Amino acid sequence: MIHENSLILVLNSGSSSLKFALFAADAREPLCSGLAECLGRADARLTVKRDGTKAVTPMEGGGHDVALGAILDILASADLLAPIRAVGHRVTHGGERFRASALITDAALADIEACSALAPLHNPPNLLGIRMARARMPDVPHVAVFDTSFHQTMPRAAFMYALPLRFYAKFGVRRYGFHGTSHRFVAAQAVTLLGLDPEDHGLVIAHLGNGSSATAVLDGRSVDTTMGMTPLEGLVMGTRSGDVDAGALSHIARQTGWSREELDAVLNKESGLLGLSGLSNDCRTLEAAAEDGNDGARLALDVFVHRLARHIGGLAMALPRLDAVVFTGGIGENSSRLRAATLERLKPLGLTLDAAANERCVRGVSGRISQGLFPAAAVIPTDEEWMIAQDTLDLTSDESLSCVA
Repeated sequence: MIHENSLILVLNSGSSSLKFALFAADAREPLCSGLAECLGRADARLTVKRDGTKAVTPMEGGGHDVALGAILDILASADLLAPIRAVGHRVTHGGERFRASALITDAALADIEACSALAPLHNPPNLLGIRMARARMPDVPHVAVFDTSFHQTMPRAAFMYALPLRFYAKFGVRRYGFHGTSHRFVAAQAVTLLGLDPEDHGLVIAHLGNGSSATAVLDGRSVDTTMGMTPLEGLVMGTRSGDVDAGALSHIARQTGWSREELDAVLNKESGLLGLSGLSNDCRTLEAAAEDGNDGARLALDVFVHRLARHIGGLAMALPRLDAVVFTGGIGENSSRLRAATLERLKPLGLTLDAAANERCVRGVSGRISQGLFPAAAVIPTDEEWMIAQDTLDLTSDESLSCVA
């Protein structure tokens, strides 16, 4: 039986998608979850998972409003809408305004809007989801959980670009970092899994997926990370380039006559694993193609591993000591091949692969994948939706709400 005021709804609104999960306040597994994808296109659809079943509903060109309406209608028909006590929203960029998750008031919404200039591809759809959800559910509190807030503990030496200071002062040009909710969750899990001292430990966490980033975590705090002012900087990703010499981009623009928008599109949507392989941005497809001798696939995976190992090594130097390297995210949790190749390059850090453990840690299985005690290598599945639900629950407790009031 679902009790009144006992459920947390988590919404993650992207440019062409809307992901949701519904949690009981005292449970780790969602009661219901789903994904509306290809929004605004003829093949738009909503997939909902509940009670071990999966249902797909075509939406034929429907946008975010149609998707959210369909989600709320499904929850209402299952008697799961009325018991919702709060809604948690993933927000990509909180700039320097938000150092932690926050209740969404009109003032907070204006501050999130002000951060949109820093993330024009990401914050607008986040805001759209927030506004629609507040309109449909005006009587429950809403919470924003920011990708950037975990990284607000980075020192200036880590977050400043070597540009004239006026660009930081006037336009907020600095490194912010992303995937913070994932890094924060995995960092806490690593302390328990590896038996570390919560007040004295050093980790490098590699969140690897279609979007990838790595973070140095000291005693639970982010001290350096690979992503920058936007989620484009750093590691090789599915369709994003990661680090590229700015001079190379100027050269390409001069040679092609491309506009800023055209260059942005190539860097964000046509580069990374897709651009290098000329085949796919899906790591599974590339691994299979590489086994069959496809040179483009091999090149893409080799560059991915080289860049990842180089960044992990660099991040380790931001720590007084390295206790563990932790892999998470879709690729990090499931590609034993890329983990093994990365650890082979990290031998100078004292990491030695346990091949059997590495093969075992896939499809949601966590554990050590290295020999010896420390430094260790481990796999820990991330759970961003649950983390958002916990922040939302904490901020909408009776005590928290009374403080706001």
